[in-house]
Amino acid sequence: MNPSTELNPHDIQVLVVAAAGIALLVLLIVWLKLHAFLALTIGALFVGVGSGIPLEKVTTSYENGVGGVLGYVGVLIALGAMLGKLLADSGGADILVDRMLRGRPATLPWKMALVASIIGIPMFFEIGLVLLIPVVMLAVHRSKGPAMRLGIPALAGLSVLHGFIPPHPGPLAAIAILHADVGLTLGLGLLIAIPTVIVGGPLFGALAARMVPVGAAGAAYAVTASGKAEAGAETAANGDDPKPSRQPSFGATLITLLSPIILMLAKAASDIWLDKASSLRHLFDFIGDPVFALLFAVLLAMVTFGTAVGFSVPVLAKKIGNSLMPVVGVMLIVGAGGGFKQSLVDGGAGQAIAKIALSTGMSVLVLAWIVAVLIRLATGSATVATVTAAGIIEKLAVGMPQTHLSLVVLAIGAGSVFFSHVNDAGFWLVKEYFGLSIGQTIKTWSFMETILAVMGLILTYALWQFI
Repeated sequence: MNPSTELNPHDIQVLVVAAAGIALLVLLIVWLKLHAFLALTIGALFVGVGSGIPLEKVTTSYENGVGGVLGYVGVLIALGAMLGKLLADSGGADILVDRMLRGRPATLPWKMALVASIIGIPMFFEIGLVLLIPVVMLAVHRSKGPAMRLGIPALAGLSVLHGFIPPHPGPLAAIAILHADVGLTLGLGLLIAIPTVIVGGPLFGALAARMVPVGAAGAAYAVTASGKAEAGAETAANGDDPKPSRQPSFGATLITLLSPIILMLAKAASDIWLDKASSLRHLFDFIGDPVFALLFAVLLAMVTFGTAVGFSVPVLAKKIGNSLMPVVGVMLIVGAGGGFKQSLVDGGAGQAIAKIALSTGMSVLVLAWIVAVLIRLATGSATVATVTAAGIIEKLAVGMPQTHLSLVVLAIGAGSVFFSHVNDAGFWLVKEYFGLSIGQTIKTWSFMETILAVMGLILTYALWQFI
């Protein structure tokens, strides 16, 4: 075995500790019924101490992980909840669902996958999820079917675009590290994404709906008998919830929801075509940042879904305040998931797994996928898996044709979404938003992610043979 890939005692230690930490997490949540936030915090500290992180830095590692997630994702979840609340209460979600329900009911999962894929082009998974949740839940209620029939296609569309397609940070970082071509990777990525979304979305969604036949009553949004999606944590103490005097138009609804997508796509285009020193590039970098883009959408929604439909400013303020209550628990759990992931990363689990993968001497494409899979399983982060795997594979990819470099990037992206589980913040987002148990989340979300990863490998390997 090459010395650079030989496992040392510390590598073995961190791998054992990582496995024990994940087992402890499952034990605390499933058996002892401990709240996920506390379980993740305990698990993160256990991993940090067991991995040999200096004791005075164990909590710092956890705090950095929590802060890294909540400092960004937390803001996006809050803004997305505001936008989702205004969309639902104004009747905008009803209008979208009415359009989607036109035609044959059997086409609804396919429409949901298409909508999610379009939204997922410029958006991070978390942003797309919080935007789609009220629409998915309302569509589930109106179609009177299981939540997973529509939820899985939406999740598949978002996840595939997040893992495979630039301008998402993981693929862009891998492209930069491997010196691949952005346009070629984007084109091949879309070619691979379409069949992957079909298999992992509508097709698997039909099976998932039979395995987990839950309804539309998620943790973040409960769908009432009237068909309006309302924040699930609101209580009678808040008084009567004012109703709009009129509904927003379909055009206004579409413009409001597409506004953050347009801003982020503009930024992505400027990253590719404008010089870094250009003042226009700096402007697009600012307005296309997800925080600004979603804030703009919320402010626009306060008009299109607010004053334009008859809500007064005090009513809007109350609705926005109420929108945050259901997602506080979600934010804390997601943050703690980030802390757990950071303890694994700082402890060295990713590096140990990389050594194991490199010692096998297999095809670069398959090796890239396996490295990304193993780091994903250990750290729970698709972006960490993508960046780390690309760095490990970099020297092996020198001299490859551009088409093969792009396929290696896509294979890494596919591996980075493999089997999301308890150390992934996305796992907890899906669990909480859809009101699932851990077992149900694994049967649906985790299996779906695995299907996407395997499909990505199969398709990239097939193209590798012919291009």
